[in-house]
Amino acid sequence: MKAFHWCVLAALMLATTSLRAACTWPAWEQFKQDYISESGRVIDPSDTRKISTSEGQSYALFFALAANDRKTFDLLLTWTRDNLAQGNLHDHLPAWLWGQKDKENWAIIDTNSASDADIWIAWSLLEAGRLWKHPDYTRTGKALLKRIVSEEVVKVPGLGSMLLPGKVGFAEAHVWRFNPSYLPPQLASYFTRFGAPWTTLRETNLRLLLETAPKGFSPDWVQYQKNRGWQLKQNKSLVGSYDAIRVYLWVGMMSDQDPQKARLLARLQPMAAMTTKQGVPPEKVDVASGKHTGKGPVGFSASLLPFLQKRDAQAAQRQRVADHFPDKNAYYSYVLTLFGQGWDQHRFRFTAKGELIPDWGQECASSH
Repeated sequence: MKAFHWCVLAALMLATTSLRAACTWPAWEQFKQDYISESGRVIDPSDTRKISTSEGQSYALFFALAANDRKTFDLLLTWTRDNLAQGNLHDHLPAWLWGQKDKENWAIIDTNSASDADIWIAWSLLEAGRLWKHPDYTRTGKALLKRIVSEEVVKVPGLGSMLLPGKVGFAEAHVWRFNPSYLPPQLASYFTRFGAPWTTLRETNLRLLLETAPKGFSPDWVQYQKNRGWQLKQNKSLVGSYDAIRVYLWVGMMSDQDPQKARLLARLQPMAAMTTKQGVPPEKVDVASGKHTGKGPVGFSASLLPFLQKRDAQAAQRQRVADHFPDKNAYYSYVLTLFGQGWDQHRFRFTAKGELIPDWGQECASSH
């Protein structure tokens, strides 16, 4: 009888294991099929050069970690290292753009770095090292973080340490250019465990987010001038659109215990109000006036799922995502949707210290 009991128990355990193996993240599985090559290259098919970016690689590394998909994580990491970082992420920041240079050659198209991608890669490596108990990931993550500090962090008079968008082309003698979406606040909190300059960067990044959104709308890009501060009223209006949408996404995904979150939600509340009123997020907003034009794509709706605090407003965007899920020619909308909808389906969370809480034990969650 006891033997029979153990057989039944073993069968049940096996069934549960296979059920969980089958119950993967359907939207991630589809993304892999549509956008990732067998070698681990994330392809943006909307560009005729069939480009890959360090951003695309970095986001996919995050999704692979959140999905407990170590095989894909390793493929992505290897391709990124070998093709964007000259075979070594300890010694080289990844180039941001790779693709078909001419009829004969597939190679790096632009050698400059993109700090948002570098930040996500370093964080994903450090968290993969922690969650998968793999010290090689940790070592590479720490080395990449040091490289970011030495090549992409600058001291700005009147501000302090700031993360430049890339190692070349964003700093002049008295003018610096920044992208508010490049350093997610929860990742800034995470890196403070490594001391300077991250302890300062966390605070200056908060200033960047709060002070460049005077009407509650974040800009895609903004300049800071020595002795003159943020340049929010330039000859051409500052617009918040395809880059800035990520600011609301990152803020929404912050832990409620993160002391910066309430201030950021309060400052950016006009974006929530406008989306609720219009029924869809605006495509473009004039940062100085708050005037908006166009309807944002479905990825914008997904981005706001963690950000919107009212259930009916959230439900409207959730329905739009379900009705108009991105197809295989919408790379950017798709990655925004994996972030926003993935969070909304409780596939992952962030702690107040910026660590990942993956839901690796989740049974079949609803697909799109």
